[in-house]
Amino acid sequence: MARTITVSEEAYEALKRYKRSGESFSQVILRLVEEASRKESLLSLAGAWSDMSDSEEEELVKEIRRAWREWRA
Repeated sequence: MARTITVSEEAYEALKRYKRSGESFSQVILRLVEEASRKESLLSLAGAWSDMSDSEEEELVKEIRRAWREWRA
C-alpha cells in the first residue's frame, strides 16, 4: 500500500542527492533509515569493553588473530 507524504523542497533535494539510479524515493528512505540504524547499533558498543584488563585484551586479540588465520586458510 502506498502513502503520500509531503516534504519540504530542502528535504526533497537532499533525498534526490542520495537517490541512486533506478532507486525509488521509498527505497532511498528505507536505505538511509537502515544505514542510520546500523550506525546507531555500532555506536552503542563504544566503550563496552572499557573495564577489560590488559591481559584480557591481549588474550582477546590473540584469539581474534587465530580465528582470522584459520578463516583465511
